[in-house]
Amino acid sequence: MINLAVIELKDIIKYLVKLTILIVCVVMLTKYFSGFKTKLNIDKSSFLSCLDAVIPSIKNVNKKEESITGQTNKGIDPLKMALSVELSMIDSVEANGEETNTIQNDIKEDDVTKEAEEDTVVEAKTGLKTEVEPNDVPEKYTSEYNGVKIRNETDNIKLTKEMLEPNVDVNTKNILIYHTHTCESYTPTKENTYKASGNFRTKDLNYSVARVGTELEKYLKHYGYNVIHDTTIYDSSYSESYDRSLKGVAKLLEKNKNTDILFDIHRDAIGDSSYAPTVKIGDEEAAQMMFVIGSNGGGSEHDNWNENLKLAIKIQEKANELYPGLFKPIILRDSRYNQQLAKGASIIEVGATGNTLEQCLTSMKYLSKVLSECLK
Repeated sequence: MINLAVIELKDIIKYLVKLTILIVCVVMLTKYFSGFKTKLNIDKSSFLSCLDAVIPSIKNVNKKEESITGQTNKGIDPLKMALSVELSMIDSVEANGEETNTIQNDIKEDDVTKEAEEDTVVEAKTGLKTEVEPNDVPEKYTSEYNGVKIRNETDNIKLTKEMLEPNVDVNTKNILIYHTHTCESYTPTKENTYKASGNFRTKDLNYSVARVGTELEKYLKHYGYNVIHDTTIYDSSYSESYDRSLKGVAKLLEKNKNTDILFDIHRDAIGDSSYAPTVKIGDEEAAQMMFVIGSNGGGSEHDNWNENLKLAIKIQEKANELYPGLFKPIILRDSRYNQQLAKGASIIEVGATGNTLEQCLTSMKYLSKVLSECLK
């Protein structure tokens, strides 16, 4: 808060009277000593120069008068000059008061604008031209269902049409977002530069995949979903990150028992920073995404894997309809990735090291639109 001094009119009048008396005395003394002018080489201009040095505000008036007339201050009435100074000071006080109020109003308006921008959600439009930007990584897949491509990397699971049909029965209203590899980050930009804690990693949640999860959370809440976003850093020890996230998410599910959909948001682990899978949607660039689905192919118990796969296919089917190329082929693997915890669990890899945070945030706008359409 800015405190402004309040100058009352009676104080100004008192000040003017005192200063006027002082100036009159000075003028009288000047006239008295004017006889010494020749010997001491003193004139009005030198007297005013002295006043300039002592009272800066008078100097400003002198300069102003000189700039207007093109002459020095010879012949200026000291009383008139003093009154001009006082009036200028009063005007200055009033002007400063108005300026301060304007600044205060601007700050308030800026704060309101900032809050409005933070709360405003611009929904993704449909019917936009979509084009996948070329990269050097070939697209591989082993199965396909209605345009959705699946790359089966398991050793023992053979996918059938029945396994791929997206007839899922899950509670779609509650969604839990978390990040097993919380510190994964992207190629820095001028707008989003961060302090790295490793190779494309940062503990600053404003620039890691946690920020991507926050963006998805914002959009999903706008569409009416109940969202829990867990931003716990589970990968302080990378090798034990899945053990940590298993315990953390299990506790959250105990408190939120009617939650079937779990999105573990990651970044593609490919270390080549030149790899930046991108899709252009309208005039925007979005990072491509990819579902990674675990299974019981490695021998660990996982009764939910097929339902998890079906939900991923259902979501990607809608994505292909609205924004072709937003997703790369789904990968099915032997590891469980903690997806045994729910009937609608999956990893979503958003972009790669070569992508920017801005591109990944844009992806969340379009992903949320897809989810709002297919999880009705």
